[in-house]
Amino acid sequence: MTKKTGFQPNWRETAPEALSFRSIFKWGAPAVFKHPNARLFELLKSTFSLNDEDFKKRSREGDENVVLTSECHRKLSTEQARFLENIVGKENIQSDDYSRVKFSTGKTMEEIILLRNTTSGDVCDLAVHPRNKSDIQKIVAYAHEWQIPVYVYGGGTSVTLGTRPVRGGITLVMTTHMNRVIEFNETNQTITVESGILGPDLERVLNQAPRLLGARHAYTCGHFPQSFEFSTAGGWIVTKGSGQMSSYYGDACDMVISQEYVTPAGSFKTLDYPSTATGPMINDIMKGSEGAFGVLISVTLKIFQYQPGNRKRFSYFFRSFSEAITACREISQGGFGMPSVLRISDPEETWVGLKQHGIEGTLLDRFVVRKGYIPFERCLLIGHTEGESGFSRNVYKMIKKICTCHGAMSLTGYPVKKWEKSKFADPYMREDLNDFGIVIDTLETAVTWDKLHRVYTEVRTYITSRPQTLCLTHCSHFYPQGTNLYFIFIGRFPTLDDYKSFQLGVIEQIVKSGGSLSHHHGVGKMTATLIGKHLGKEQMAVLKALKAHFDPKGIMNPGGTLGLDQCVHEYHTTGAAPINVKLL
Repeated sequence: MTKKTGFQPNWRETAPEALSFRSIFKWGAPAVFKHPNARLFELLKSTFSLNDEDFKKRSREGDENVVLTSECHRKLSTEQARFLENIVGKENIQSDDYSRVKFSTGKTMEEIILLRNTTSGDVCDLAVHPRNKSDIQKIVAYAHEWQIPVYVYGGGTSVTLGTRPVRGGITLVMTTHMNRVIEFNETNQTITVESGILGPDLERVLNQAPRLLGARHAYTCGHFPQSFEFSTAGGWIVTKGSGQMSSYYGDACDMVISQEYVTPAGSFKTLDYPSTATGPMINDIMKGSEGAFGVLISVTLKIFQYQPGNRKRFSYFFRSFSEAITACREISQGGFGMPSVLRISDPEETWVGLKQHGIEGTLLDRFVVRKGYIPFERCLLIGHTEGESGFSRNVYKMIKKICTCHGAMSLTGYPVKKWEKSKFADPYMREDLNDFGIVIDTLETAVTWDKLHRVYTEVRTYITSRPQTLCLTHCSHFYPQGTNLYFIFIGRFPTLDDYKSFQLGVIEQIVKSGGSLSHHHGVGKMTATLIGKHLGKEQMAVLKALKAHFDPKGIMNPGGTLGLDQCVHEYHTTGAAPINVKLL
């Protein structure tokens, strides 16, 4: 056991330089940081057999300015670049090294490792900032004519290599201009926005609807993924995202009334009826299409009355994970309505969470242990209700009844308030760990209730069978038929090859044990090689037929997206980006 010394690393507190690799891979706002506290720091040292000396020198930090190698030369001709410039204006075209890398990169650990080692991987030839639908129609038509690859960049938070421009070409940056509110309809309780609007901007308009839009009520979008502050409405939909309040409001796709697309085959807007029986829903087909069929221009979303004063917070300790799961299944199938947040942490995540929030070892913690809620067995459930006041109170009352029947102990709303303050901040700790050679990453899956324990046990066993590797798990999206499992793994990996091999093994174990390939992050190019087997021949044939119709020349997000063209693995082994980079 590592001896406690009181030493704390000199965690970075400086914003990255403007043109550096670090400014691209750092999570969130440049000058915002969150560091492991003393308890968590001691856990890291103990788990990975490290001492204070190991935390006095950082690994590769990516502070160098972005400079591309000769292998990343532009493939577009001068004439093609000039034509695109004439469409959007010179000020909306970027071909410098930094912009090409920035708008080609998401937030996968693979991309982060490459950037830390000042290696960019695949990059676009031009970053293009369209101003409106007309610009995109002209760009896509021209790209189709000349077979120029087209990629779409929203907030840049993809964790599935969704924005990687495997074949160069152009990347459309949607957030610069295409971020406007198009229409607000309080009678129908809908809002229509351009796809590049960021989550906070959308939510701010809705919360202030009486002042900004002349509405009678304040509203909310109800969609709050952990990437909320830096992701776009369009990104939520094309990846079939899910927010932290999805158990009440629904997943992103549940909120979609209508969508407007530009594709190589033409432009269209789906009908905005609340429901219609006019054959298979094209509106549903386009959800989760990840830019492989066309460019999402705008979306009409359901909105909900914003009533934060009716929120009722709750938290409980359960003696075991199985008891917590049973209680949540009964809540989900109870028919009395759902809380907006419902989240179970398994014993390991509960243990680490109590350390991180400074609860472990306190008077409250010692009292709970005396009551029989033992560390490494107990599980924390947190949540809150939402909606009309009577509805919110009743859901709260029924949850209390069910949890009590399963031997849970109420911890009041205090842990929920702690979680609310940090729910968007936890990803900021990634840079601290990476700076000292520790990788933290996540994979998630959807599971049915009857397969949950098998998936949880087998995947967790696989992850922890690797020496000195932590596995933390939670469920955070609930349905009458099942939930999700969100696996967080923390370890040290000598090379990028080692990391990718382990990551692939976890994904394969998830599917083998009965989980879905993805619950809310999409497929991208990261897991595209597995989607054909996961969906089967006939369903893949349908997707490929749609691809052939909308994008007959294969210009839209090519290079493996959804497994609809050449798989991304081949590009890993033949492209400019090396795959044996030493990790961090």
